[in-house]
Amino acid sequence: MMTENLKYNRRKFLSDTTMTIASGGFAVLGFVNSTLILPGTTPTCESNKSFGTIKQINAGVLNVGYAEAGSANGPVIILLHGWPYDIHAFADVAPLLASRGYRVIIPYLRGYGTTRFLSDDAIRNGQQSAFAVDTITLMDALKIEKAIIAGFDWGARTSCILAVLWPERCKALVSVSGYLIGNQEAGMMPLPPKAELLWWYQFYFATERGRIGYEKNRSEFAKLIWQSASPTWKFEDATFGLTAVSLNNPDHVAIVIHNYRWRLGIEKGEAKYDELEKRLTQAPSITIPAITIEGDANGAPHPEASSYAIKFTGKYSHRIFKNVGHNPAQEAPRDFASVIVEVDRF
Repeated sequence: MMTENLKYNRRKFLSDTTMTIASGGFAVLGFVNSTLILPGTTPTCESNKSFGTIKQINAGVLNVGYAEAGSANGPVIILLHGWPYDIHAFADVAPLLASRGYRVIIPYLRGYGTTRFLSDDAIRNGQQSAFAVDTITLMDALKIEKAIIAGFDWGARTSCILAVLWPERCKALVSVSGYLIGNQEAGMMPLPPKAELLWWYQFYFATERGRIGYEKNRSEFAKLIWQSASPTWKFEDATFGLTAVSLNNPDHVAIVIHNYRWRLGIEKGEAKYDELEKRLTQAPSITIPAITIEGDANGAPHPEASSYAIKFTGKYSHRIFKNVGHNPAQEAPRDFASVIVEVDRF
């Protein structure tokens, strides 16, 4: 009965979404190996609401804070945020998915919110593979065997890494801005000047001045990134304020600074991740079902969809969200949720 109800709920969700889209004067196209442009007719939810009780669990080197919504027995979706965002990016996505029978897990990444290192001596490491290992250890702690993984920014990179290193744990993938797996060697290669300009904060963080500046002005810094990365998103101060609190995590600055310095090859990672990083330097293909998303108003650095489509060798589709920037989960939550339900049907 649970399975039949879930199938019905998924059909209803997609039907409702289709009707919403159709009312805007266009049709939904095929979704395997295709590109669908969503004109952004679905209203953005500006909820200013927080999640309820934040749960805590020991997982790997962390005590992870996470929000949970939906049925404890439903198919699992893990939603991963990026920088400088937090779990509130999914505040409107989570209830939409929960209402369709899913169990939705939204963890604070290391360095955000209520997530803490278990040891004061632990290295505050922001390298890419560490976040993926964090997610796997969280799944183990919660006894989750398999999940749909979806994310944006750092969360998209983490989702892609999970898909290539642990495909048996990932039912499907939704990744904003596509295939984002990198490596230090590639990170040290110069880009054209226009592209380098978009990475100004990465170079700022490479300096001690930048570290001190971010420590002192992290809230103002984060708001500037939100505005430049999503120039069409007119978020309210209260919406930003919910996330700004999570950036006061005592490890936040150290994690952010290490993340960007590691990318440039000016900081080392931990030896225990060396083998994983070595595998990632090969830029492995993603074989699980996947949908990538891009906002046509994305003001953050991001690759062209044509440059990474070949990396998705399973069932795959690309979506363009119109009038949406870098954070489609928060800017267009209904469309984002519908894509997750859709990839589950691949």
